[in-house]
Amino acid sequence: MAKKDKNSERNERRERMERLQREAERAERRRTMTVVVVCVVIALVIVSLTGWKLYQDNQDDAEVAGTPLGDIGVSADAAGCQDVVTKPAEGSSEHIQPPTPIPYADAPPAFGPHRPTPAEFGRKFYTVEDRPEVAELVHNLEHGYTILWYDQTVADDDKQLQTVEDLAAKFDVGTVDDQTEYNANKFIAAPWTADDGDPFPDGTHVALTRWLAEGDDAAEGQGEGVWRYCEQPSGEVLEQFMEDYPQSNSLEPDGA
Repeated sequence: MAKKDKNSERNERRERMERLQREAERAERRRTMTVVVVCVVIALVIVSLTGWKLYQDNQDDAEVAGTPLGDIGVSADAAGCQDVVTKPAEGSSEHIQPPTPIPYADAPPAFGPHRPTPAEFGRKFYTVEDRPEVAELVHNLEHGYTILWYDQTVADDDKQLQTVEDLAAKFDVGTVDDQTEYNANKFIAAPWTADDGDPFPDGTHVALTRWLAEGDDAAEGQGEGVWRYCEQPSGEVLEQFMEDYPQSNSLEPDGA
């Protein structure tokens, strides 16, 4: 009888072990299935969000494309702009190789010595992370670019920064073979930081700059610099500024 009891106990232990093993296998399958389901859900969410972001971006691009430049951002009356400032320029064709520093007396500069190579035409909007150095952008000014500089206040304000991006998008025409069209879209929006120099005048956070060939304050062979400081970015102000100071009035109107 004792021997039979021992066999019975062994059988019960074996059955118990087998049952535990089956339960462990089922639990492992459930965990695996849960992980798979979670991964699939996460993947679907990522794909959905990516697709929605692309859709929203396309919608936003279409909306900006269909909006006149002058209707982007606040009105001229609400932009809080100061009077235009001009002064005789200097530094035309004065190229200084990096890394030699180039100090500028104005914040931001509208003229001056600059790097031999300007910033690329295709980029219309820059952030602090990807902006070329100021001395490259000054070279762009010599070729007739209008530059909209924005400070940290604008950079920290999502709505105002989006306005700046939208303004820049109006000039983003891709590859241009026609020189006239190329010149008409000479615009760059770029940040002005505390590391670049003095802040803008009190209460202003946007600066429009041009380097003209001719003007009341133009120096012979050097032209003049033009500034307009505003509290907020405004397409209406930008449009009028570019009409008042056309790209054709430049020391080097073509190229770049």
